Amino acid sequence: MSRRETIRSNACREFRNATAISRRQILQAGALGALGLGWGDLQAHLAAAGQNETTPRKRAKACIFLFMWGGPSQLESFDLKPDAPAEVRGDFKPIATKVPGTQICEHFSRVARWTDKLAIIRSLTHDDPAHLSSGHATLTGQLAPVVKSDADPPSSKDSPHLGSLVSKIRPNQNGLPSFVAMPWKALHPAAPGGEAPGQHGGWLGSAYDGMLLGGDLNDPNWRPQGLGLPADMELGRLESRIELLKMMDAQRAGIHDSLAASSFENHQTRALEMIGSPQVRKAFDLSQESPETRDRYGRNIHGQCALMARRLVEHGVPLVSVNWHNDGKNFWDTHGNNFNRMKDDLIPPSDMALAALLQDLEDRGMLDETIVAWVGEFGRKPQISKNNAGREHWPFCYNGLLAGGGIKPGIVYGESDKHAAYPIANPVTPQDFATTILHAMGVPTTTALLDRENRPHQICSGRVLQDLLIG
Repeated sequence: MSRRETIRSNACREFRNATAISRRQILQAGALGALGLGWGDLQAHLAAAGQNETTPRKRAKACIFLFMWGGPSQLESFDLKPDAPAEVRGDFKPIATKVPGTQICEHFSRVARWTDKLAIIRSLTHDDPAHLSSGHATLTGQLAPVVKSDADPPSSKDSPHLGSLVSKIRPNQNGLPSFVAMPWKALHPAAPGGEAPGQHGGWLGSAYDGMLLGGDLNDPNWRPQGLGLPADMELGRLESRIELLKMMDAQRAGIHDSLAASSFENHQTRALEMIGSPQVRKAFDLSQESPETRDRYGRNIHGQCALMARRLVEHGVPLVSVNWHNDGKNFWDTHGNNFNRMKDDLIPPSDMALAALLQDLEDRGMLDETIVAWVGEFGRKPQISKNNAGREHWPFCYNGLLAGGGIKPGIVYGESDKHAAYPIANPVTPQDFATTILHAMGVPTTTALLDRENRPHQICSGRVLQDLLIG
């Protein structure tokens, strides 16, 4: 069986049981997407065919995806095993949370006060121990072109990032991008392939790569690149230069027939719209936030990225991905010194930022319409490495969090065995996790889109986890 046939047979099982949509209808929906039509067009088309996918009662308007690059340990975060042997349970203690009977790590003390807003998933699982290919699955909801590989960098064969899919189906109309990632493209220096695949438009094309906000957002001098004009240039003068470039390009025979030229022109147009918009510049201006708010998120790269993510969704950006930053210490990949790294460097900024984000969204009346996702590409091995107090890669059981945007609050979904080594109830794949997010955002997860060679691709290959959704 080919990979495409396998994906087709496994994808969206709950929908097929209810509707039995035909391949022709999938291809028709994909053709609409290829023509640049958005979510409303796709939904109307499916409804007219009498095959409309059931959507959550409240469709989330946005998602903030907090990607914990490197693979956080489930045993030092949200699934502690205090009764396990010392070589498994480690140094940290569980603490009570706002939800009776639910305990998490003592060092997530701020998040413990917000568990009544969270769905804690303790049964995420897959079998890929490589950072790069499992990162692709996490960020796209699809298997990488080459699985179990840290040697294969990004390529045009990658599936689109969730943000790229949202950009295609729900394009922004207010001058802001539909997909923003920060503060870098996740990269692992120990991986031969370097940058993780699945962080761009993939087979949709570079027009859907999204906007990258690079640098240290905690730096007082930080400014988003590309949104300002040189001191000696006014907007009208810039527009004239763009028109001159277009005239010169038009003289190059056939260049505008190529996809690359088309994508470049799209980026050029979007950049000009953003530079010329005071509303856009305001959305990216962290100085608009009070010192108290910035302190609450944490005066560090991750905290200020989370705050920027809240600003952007508040201004209408539907998907913001915050990748754990380059800390120069292999991120959450704690092969050695696991407990000190978790206690001193990793958990505190994550705890502050997540708790502040949940509070901020709740206070502003935005949590019900904004999904917050917190997840890594895998977990850590239950047995502690004796020589260096580390934990090795472990994809077979790990944790993830969802909140807001139609997600049931205050629940624990799934269960692991006594060592947090394998799920024993309700296993969840990265594909299921991503499909559920898209479904909660109202994206028609049963449809297909055409790539640049007019081949159809189903945008999801996982299940919608209905037990995680309200209504």
